[in-house]
Order: sequence, then structure tokens, then C-alpha cells
Amino acid sequence: MAKPDLASVNVLDVTPVRLAAWEERGDRVVLIRPRPRAAWYLLPYEWLRYLLAVHRIQLDAVGSAAWLACDGARTTGDIASLLRDAFGETVEPVEQRLGQLVRRLRHEGLLAYRELDAPITHPDTQLNAR
Repeated sequence: MAKPDLASVNVLDVTPVRLAAWEERGDRVVLIRPRPRAAWYLLPYEWLRYLLAVHRIQLDAVGSAAWLACDGARTTGDIASLLRDAFGETVEPVEQRLGQLVRRLRHEGLLAYRELDAPITHPDTQLNAR
């Protein structure tokens, strides 16, 4: 499914929602890429993309804090303020960094924008750290 065009949308005004399961390992989050929901023969491109992709993605401290803040209630702008308060100048330019992160995670199918994307079908799931 094609993602809506964001050329005219201010990413700081959208509300990111997690679509992937994750594990917390100390102060880091490891994202677990969800498997395609349809049978392999119905969506061979999606399955090929899934099989060739990295299945576990470890975020840095800033990315981990951002992921945990993507609770479906805060806008990206709200999350940027939280990151600025938590990390200070080391996170600057926070709006640009966070915008790149949420756009990339959305492109990878790990996040959705509540206001723009189809209804959310993946559970918001945290797995036990191993």
C-alpha cells in the first residue's frame, strides 16, 4: 500500500504510532520487524523485502527515547521537546534528526502516522528483554 505524500505535511504536527514489537535492553530499544501478514504467494515482493531486511534494529539512546515516546498520543513536535529536555544540546538539531528518524521508520513499516495512514493493524507490543 502506497504511503500518502508528505510534501505538504509538517512532520512535527503528526502523531507517530508504533507498529512493531520491541525489546528494551538497558537504555536501548531493539525493534523487531513484523512479518508480512499475507501468504508469501500473495505478496511475493513484500516477503522478499522482509527476508532480505534486517529483522532486529538496535536504536541509539536518542532513537530509543524517541521510540518509547511514540505512544500515539504525542506529536513529533512534542517528542522533539521531550528529547531536547532529556539530552540537551547533544541532540540538536532535534527536529531534523527526529523528522528523519520517524520518516525512515514509517518507510520501513515500523511506524504509522495516526492522521495520515490506514487504521493501525499491528499491536503495540513490548517483548521481554532477553
